Amino acid sequence: MWDLIATHITRVTGQPFQAKSQRSVGGGCINAATALADGQQTYFVKLNQAAQVAMFEAEAAGLEAMVATQTIRVPQPVCWGTVQNSAYLVLEWLELGGRGDGNAWAAMGRNLAAMHQATNPNGFGWKLNNTIGSTPQPNPWTPDWVTFWQNQRLGFQFQLANRRGGFFPNQDRLLHTIPHLLDGHHPQPSLVHGDLWSGNAAITRSGEPVIFDPATYYGDREVDLAMTELFGSFPADFYRAYNEAFPLASGYQQRKVLYNLYHILNHFNLFGGSYDSQANRMIDQILSWG
Repeated sequence: MWDLIATHITRVTGQPFQAKSQRSVGGGCINAATALADGQQTYFVKLNQAAQVAMFEAEAAGLEAMVATQTIRVPQPVCWGTVQNSAYLVLEWLELGGRGDGNAWAAMGRNLAAMHQATNPNGFGWKLNNTIGSTPQPNPWTPDWVTFWQNQRLGFQFQLANRRGGFFPNQDRLLHTIPHLLDGHHPQPSLVHGDLWSGNAAITRSGEPVIFDPATYYGDREVDLAMTELFGSFPADFYRAYNEAFPLASGYQQRKVLYNLYHILNHFNLFGGSYDSQANRMIDQILSWG
């Protein structure tokens, strides 16, 4: 398998590459990850079942869109495909683990704000459906943000959660209330990472901020900021620099709960456990604002 992947790398890059060593890399719960090296060059390789190759194709497309903005560092996609019973995605190897001082995190904030300036005349959505974790994420082009968030994000996650046995007594009331909750909020369609928690952001050893493992689409940029606060916040320098570069609109502190509900529902769909209780508490909190 590794020799076939190495051959694909050679063909795409035009540089001879041989698979001389493979080292398992931890950190992910969806894919297996390997550092593939020939002694001089190293690549980051994600592996999953062959049926998941479309997931890798969509991830590569998202990374390419982010690269094209020339705003924030992401691992460059190299190639992807299937071999034997596996799907694979080969990415640029980045040396992570740098010291995340205030300057680096401020640069992260400024660079993300610059990426969020990238917009699309088609509205909200994406050219491909992709995944959030391993959960399908539908991205049909939609002209208005309220309808997109109502149907393609929360509505879709509720459908999956109901099939899984989740019980959300106020879900219909919440969905019907979204137009009221977002009344007067008219975001531009921004290119967003889509899954921006602390595990998908890092500083390289050279001090450069980098984000990875995206669930890319064009949406309200606040979804990225909201998720950075969901599982432990980014350093304060990140938020200060972001707001200096691209200030958030009033009402964000309430909207972020509505946006993070999507990820809690997704965690219920992925992992079960007590995430349904957390989702119901968030629903009650949102509805209390009436």
